[in-house]
Amino acid sequence: MTALSTAEALGAALTAEYAAIYAYGPIGIRLSGAVRTVARQSESAHRRRRDALVVQLSTTGGTVPPDQAGYALPFPVTDRASALRLAVEVEERTAAHWRAALAATTGADRDQALDALLDYAVRATRWRRAAGLTPLTVPFPGRPT
Repeated sequence: MTALSTAEALGAALTAEYAAIYAYGPIGIRLSGAVRTVARQSESAHRRRRDALVVQLSTTGGTVPPDQAGYALPFPVTDRASALRLAVEVEERTAAHWRAALAATTGADRDQALDALLDYAVRATRWRRAAGLTPLTVPFPGRPT
């Protein structure tokens, strides 16, 4: 397996951000009250990272991967419980892409990847708590299980 370049790793993280934003649509419609507000805030965080990555890749000569019209969800979102499970999975999957970017980045890019990994690991823990899932944390966020 060949190592990713910084631009490739950030492009993969951008694709993960696109998918996360898409997933928060079905998540949000199955939630209400304070938890729906948290879902909106989570989607906004992914949008901010997406926007920053598009600008970064555009200005540094990297390739900006295109967004897709839709993304396959890992399971149907039919109620609050499945929406919360998907929120956990979205954060874990996005964290995995940022974790992979750590190996391909240095300096400010590496700081950016670490900030994203930590942010999504904390968010996944909060979603696990909202869903009543245990354990609340995982030993190595973003690491394949």
